[in-house]
Order: sequence, then structure tokens, then C-alpha cells
Amino acid sequence: MRFALIWTEAASGLRRNLSMVVSVILVTFISLTFVGAAILMQMQIGQMKGYWYDRAQVAVYMCTATDQSQTCTGKDATSAQIAAVKKELDSPALAKFIKHYDFEDHKQVYAEFKKQFKDNPVADYVTPDLLNQTFWINLKDPNQSAVIVESLSSIPGVQSVTDQRQYLDQIFSMLNVASFTAIGIAVLMLVAAALLIATTIRLSAFSRRRELGIMRLVGASNRFIQTPFVLEGVFASVVGSLLAGAATWGIVKFFVQGYLQQAVPFTSFVGTDQALIVVPILVVAGIVVAAIASNIAITRYLRV
Repeated sequence: MRFALIWTEAASGLRRNLSMVVSVILVTFISLTFVGAAILMQMQIGQMKGYWYDRAQVAVYMCTATDQSQTCTGKDATSAQIAAVKKELDSPALAKFIKHYDFEDHKQVYAEFKKQFKDNPVADYVTPDLLNQTFWINLKDPNQSAVIVESLSSIPGVQSVTDQRQYLDQIFSMLNVASFTAIGIAVLMLVAAALLIATTIRLSAFSRRRELGIMRLVGASNRFIQTPFVLEGVFASVVGSLLAGAATWGIVKFFVQGYLQQAVPFTSFVGTDQALIVVPILVVAGIVVAAIASNIAITRYLRV
């Protein structure tokens, strides 16, 4: 009976403040959607790092006739210089770090260039001799790329040795900034949701101040009085949390998998199974925020 009475009081409060409850639901929904997006973005960054770092290569660019770098003399890398690099890669000192490597001469590099820039006018002005012959090296452990860079950079005929992970780091840095921005917005929205929940509870308590006074006169405990108000805030927040969870799942299902995975098939994206992991996190976060905000609001009201 006591439990039924508490639920009856909570339902009555929800009906009386329906517009404010809807506002709480919408603010909670928006704020937790940002939280979900931020969590998914961090999952995506971690997944992409694991996917791309294992595939990142070390590129050894050989000199061309236009190079004037320290190891180049304005001449194209000779067959002997290319053979020297290959010998170094096959040496016991480096071979233990290398999974495999490939070499592309001017014609192969030019063919790949034409494929990548087929719709770009610059492709009409580039000739094979302007493009670097290149060794592409896959390492057993990408974190040991410094050994390859140090060993090959000073060999005559080598223009430069580049670890492609440095480009990936720049991309992941930008993604991290976007993720932290989403987290910042989510925190602000959660604060707004907490304040709105507190205001809603205080208004609900004020509209029922006569009933609360009677309850206190007949000896009702503060916990008995507070619980319906806390349930009001938690109910509104749970509805918003579930909507945010559905939106997070929908983003992954229809945008990430339905569009991005088709448009960018050569990378790994988060899936709906990971989105489902985020949903309970959002629900728990919504309940905690609502419970704390509601409890503080009604406790302060009862002290008046």
C-alpha cells in the first residue's frame, strides 16, 4: 500500500507538470545523445587506431632528377643505390623488424598516381620521372619504425623515409578534438538538464505545498515525502535516456553502417553491438543525474 501510494503521488506530479516533464525529457535526450556520440567517437578512434596502425607503412622515397636534398645530387636514384637499400632491408639487422616490403618504380608509381588523380588537371602535367620510386615497408611492430627511419635515411639515393603513422596521428588528433568538444557540450547540456529537473521538482513541490504540510503534520517521514518527487525526475530522465539510446543506435545503424561503411569501405567502423553497450551507460547516467538533482531540490524545499 505504501509503495502504491508513492507511485500514485509521483504519477499525479507528472500529470500536473506535464509541460515541464516534456522539457526535461527533451533536454535529457539531447544532452545524453551528445554523451553517446562522444563515447562512440572514442570507440571509433580506438578501433581505427587498431585497424590503421597495423596497416601503416614506412615509405622510403628514392631521389628523382629534381631532388636537391642532402643525400640526392639532382640525379635520379641509380640501380646500384636501389639495390643498396634492398640489401639493407634484407640484412639481419632490419629483416627481423620487417613483415614484408614492396618496391614501385617510376611506371608503377605513375600508374597509381593517374588512378588517384584521374579527375584532377594536375595529372596532365606530371610525368613518371617526377615521381619518387618507393619502397613500401610493413613492419611486424609499427612502433619500431624509428629503427627503419634511422637506418635508411642516410643512404645515398634516398630522399626521405616517412612513417605514415604521423599522418594518422594528425587525423586522430582532430577526431579527439571533435570528441572532446562533444563531451564539453554534453556536460553543459547535462548541467542544464539537472537544473531543469531541480526546477521542475521545486515547482511540483510548491504546487502541492498544502498536501506536503498535511503529510508532515500526520508524521510522514522526509523520505516518504521525497520519494515521489525523486521518481518524477527519474521517470522523465529515463524516458529521455531511452530516446538518446535509440538515437545513438540509429546513428550507428543508418548513418555509420548504412552510409559511411558503404562510402568508405576500406576502414573499420563501430557497429550496432557497440551502440548497444552505450545505451545502458546513458540510462544509468540519466538516472544518476535525475536522482541527485531531484533529491537536492526537494531536500532544500523541505528545509524551508
